Amino acid sequence: MMNISLKVLLALALWMMTTDAFPKGHHRAKCHLAKYKSLPPWELEAFKKAKDKFVNIMLLSDQKYSVLPTSFSPQVHDRMILVEKELDFTIDMLEDIEDSNLSELFSRPLEILTQIREDLRSCVTANTHTLLLLWVHPETPGYLEASVILNLFRLLNEDLKCTAYMEHCV
Repeated sequence: MMNISLKVLLALALWMMTTDAFPKGHHRAKCHLAKYKSLPPWELEAFKKAKDKFVNIMLLSDQKYSVLPTSFSPQVHDRMILVEKELDFTIDMLEDIEDSNLSELFSRPLEILTQIREDLRSCVTANTHTLLLLWVHPETPGYLEASVILNLFRLLNEDLKCTAYMEHCV
């Protein structure tokens, strides 16, 4: 009897954790992420120009960064939380770019990312799983800037798209 109660309690706890990221009812009506399933080509071009400029600057400098892919494959609700946190971090990093030529190129991408973040926040609760926090660790500012810029297309074309479709992506 005790074993069944424990299983029911565990199932209930898991159910509450997984459904919390997708609000129901009135709040759910505000969640409009479908428009991010595919960004218009002219919007992606703004990101490409800025990234290409950064890569050219990086090639001319003596700084070398490599961004390693991860095999982490979060569930849909965790991905939504991660995309929101990644957008927060990306926007913060892009707003602090010191090179005026680069910061000018990132003005339109910043507007787009800010709008995406606001739309995403209407779909996510403030509840963050502690396992997700294990993925956060400090790096040098130069590495963080390079990582953000070099991962913009992955953020837009993979993470955001999976979140917009509300599917589990591998």
